[in-house]
Amino acid sequence: MGYGQYTDEELLQGLQQSKKGAYNEIYNRYWKRMLIVALNHSEDDYTAKDIVQEVFIDLWEKRNSYEIRNLAAYLATAVKFQVFKYYRKEQRRALLAKENYVFDDRYEEEGQLHARFLKDMIDGIVEELPEKCRLVFHYSRNLGLKNEEIAERTGITKKTVENTLNRALRIIRGKLRNHGIPLLTIAQILLLRK
Repeated sequence: MGYGQYTDEELLQGLQQSKKGAYNEIYNRYWKRMLIVALNHSEDDYTAKDIVQEVFIDLWEKRNSYEIRNLAAYLATAVKFQVFKYYRKEQRRALLAKENYVFDDRYEEEGQLHARFLKDMIDGIVEELPEKCRLVFHYSRNLGLKNEEIAERTGITKKTVENTLNRALRIIRGKLRNHGIPLLTIAQILLLRK
């Protein structure tokens, strides 16, 4: 049986065992979809292709470093991280090239762009959280429920709700840090989720 018949979970197991056939199948299965994600965020064909290539190279090189639960969500988030890093680098270059700083609406637009990218990245990380963790985080941040209300809905204690929320925030901050995003405060993460 070829790798084309494998589920994503089986392909991920093969990837962790350094099976190039599994990696090639992941690439063939997802590169077009990831290119669309990159194009939606970069609007530049050359840059988008370069970003997708980087993501797949990174996937192979760090195949034993990541614990991936949802391959499609992981890859889409990784593409968004790469787009964000690309624009951060380009922005720094542009600032260095300017002899005089001119403050205008472009800076505000860039700030909004960064905020949008970060929100997308955090949403992607949340999709990767374990189910209970994701549900508790959703109730708290998207629906605005209090810990007591979440405990009542899910049938767990208030203390477990608090611990689960803290765990979710630790995972989010850790993944952002692993992708080179400056450490955000918990307040910043929660504001970006609104």
